[in-house]
Amino acid sequence: MGDLGVGFRYLMNGQRWALSHGKTFGLGLLPGLITLVVYAAALVALAFGADDLIAWATPFADGWGSPWLGLFRGFLTAVLFALGLMLAVITFTSVTLLVGSPFYDAVSERVDASIDGNVPTSGRSFWYDLWVSTRDSLRILVRAAIWGVLLFALGFIPVVGQTAIPVAGFFVTGFFLTEELASVALARRDVDLRGRLTLLRSRRMLAWGFGVPLALAYVIPFVAVFLMPGAVAGATLLSRDLLGEPTAPTADAVPGTGEAAPAGLAKPPADTPAER
Repeated sequence: MGDLGVGFRYLMNGQRWALSHGKTFGLGLLPGLITLVVYAAALVALAFGADDLIAWATPFADGWGSPWLGLFRGFLTAVLFALGLMLAVITFTSVTLLVGSPFYDAVSERVDASIDGNVPTSGRSFWYDLWVSTRDSLRILVRAAIWGVLLFALGFIPVVGQTAIPVAGFFVTGFFLTEELASVALARRDVDLRGRLTLLRSRRMLAWGFGVPLALAYVIPFVAVFLMPGAVAGATLLSRDLLGEPTAPTADAVPGTGEAAPAGLAKPPADTPAER
């Protein structure tokens, strides 16, 4: 159970890091805002069209009397919207990471540099990394969709479907959120999707401690936008933990900045006071 607290601490530490780097934090809001507008429009369309979609999918219930018809279709409409919200939370992170890929890579690299001065790189071109990231995000989406359909079906179970299943949905969402965010740091270390999932499954409590509070926060409009830079920073710390790397600054960090000076640079790639 201790890993739950460790995961949550990484999430909080990541947010503190982002807030202490003003310019970096500000630039990190733009990709999230662009994605939020698109997703908000899609969720509004789903909210207005869910009733008609459920009615079309359940013609066998047309002859049911009141109040059973309304209760049945109302329940399915709520479950459908909850499923759409779950997929939106998961895919929001994927899409935002793709839109802001160069920026979030830089955030993760700066966090690595602030620990021990070691900034791993994949050595691949930007476009190849973008292709790998897109492919892996689609694979995660397929897995999330399968879980979503399963949870949707289990939602028909009386009592359990209205209590335990929504809770399980947040744990599933939190796990996949953690994978998506950790992929920024782990991909630079040449850890592929299968390897990332294996690492996270070996420490599910750590992944849930990080991802479940984030999934709950993402349900609130606009919150996801402001948490994204810090979530990437925190996921970098979590990734280092998974690989047995130090997660606190070492003697290689430059005093007073919290950043380490990479080879060939006179100063670390941190925001200066004038840039904040």
